[in-house]
Amino acid sequence: MSLQGPVLPTAAPTATRRRPHLRWTDATGPHAATLDGRAVAGSAPGAEILVADPAVSRLHVELEARDDGVWARDLGSRNGTFVEGVLVQSARVPDGGRVQVGSTAFTVSYEPTPTPVDLWPGERFGPLVGRSVAMRELFARLARLAPTDAAVLLSGEPGTGKRLVAEALHAASARASGPFVEVECGALSEDRLAADLFGLPDSAHTGALEAAAGGTLLLDAVSELPLALQARLLRALDARTFDLRLVAAAHRDLRAMVNAGAFREDLYARLAVAPITLSPLRERVEDIPLLAQHFLPRGAAGALTPERVRELLSRPWPGNLRELRAFVARFAPAPAPLRDAADGASAVDLDAPFEAQRARCVDRFERAYLTGLLARHGGDLDAVARGAGLDRAHVRRLMRKHDLDGATIDDGPAAALLREP
Repeated sequence: MSLQGPVLPTAAPTATRRRPHLRWTDATGPHAATLDGRAVAGSAPGAEILVADPAVSRLHVELEARDDGVWARDLGSRNGTFVEGVLVQSARVPDGGRVQVGSTAFTVSYEPTPTPVDLWPGERFGPLVGRSVAMRELFARLARLAPTDAAVLLSGEPGTGKRLVAEALHAASARASGPFVEVECGALSEDRLAADLFGLPDSAHTGALEAAAGGTLLLDAVSELPLALQARLLRALDARTFDLRLVAAAHRDLRAMVNAGAFREDLYARLAVAPITLSPLRERVEDIPLLAQHFLPRGAAGALTPERVRELLSRPWPGNLRELRAFVARFAPAPAPLRDAADGASAVDLDAPFEAQRARCVDRFERAYLTGLLARHGGDLDAVARGAGLDRAHVRRLMRKHDLDGATIDDGPAAALLREP
């Protein structure tokens, strides 16, 4: 799929947001910072907010500026995160409130006057679709990132469209004419994954690092990369022998994994030059009618009635966009059943070659079967694979064959945005 690389307009529409300010004192003295989007506070040199406090974990807490204020989320720290003296996993910080990490306390205050936030002027960015502030803010950021070669780490709940974001970055970049190579780190054995990444010595098998030269390499489910391969990948990246743009996608929080010793801190720092967290569907319900319209199957143009739209808006969508897409797929008109040739020769084209007709029948069966299983299992790819009696990788290949891969980007009950713009 060829996409034109968009350019961020100089006068993009804007929203407004009260920017929060942070103040804290650690072993090196008093500090202040303005929070824009998300930032991780911790004692690791790679933390956006560096805290000189031995009681603070390497990547201790995520602080996020949302429309309703600052949210603090603990990242599996060893001493916990406290908001207004209460131990929390995730909580909103009031104006003037305190976030305690280790022996250091952040005080949060908000600007009295809202400041503008740049938004993308349209509802599409390459294959991505959305009209919410969250999505249009994401599109604007992607447009700024696309011309660079900064490594991007995509995180968020399964099904928030991480693979399509990687494709959009690639298509909008100067590398768009180069290859887009994907390696799924969670679907292969360690030996097979090593071969796919680095190739095999004395073999014609080319590794993904080499195959992606001049283009973009997506490491999907990078959180599943074994520690030994993490070290090998870091050495390869440090050697700078590969000309590529690296995008990684994780369905688990790498920062919590760093704190637990399950993911290398130095590799995390290399991958998360530009971290992006994608919003779940429940936080951008205004996108639901637009997405449902795009997900509608052929022949179902009138199926999105006001009553159905109200139903879509009332659902929590724990499976995010895959669940939405599977639900909307039920609006498709039922295809006429294939009749046995003995009962009606008109059911087949007797002038077409046997193999060509058999291939068409198999294609129709595969697509209908997979679509039905997706709907039955709410888009859970693992459940679809178990129901079909196939391995997960085989199911993914079949779904890509039938242009259903937009529904198979992430693990678990998830979805992606519509592949075609």
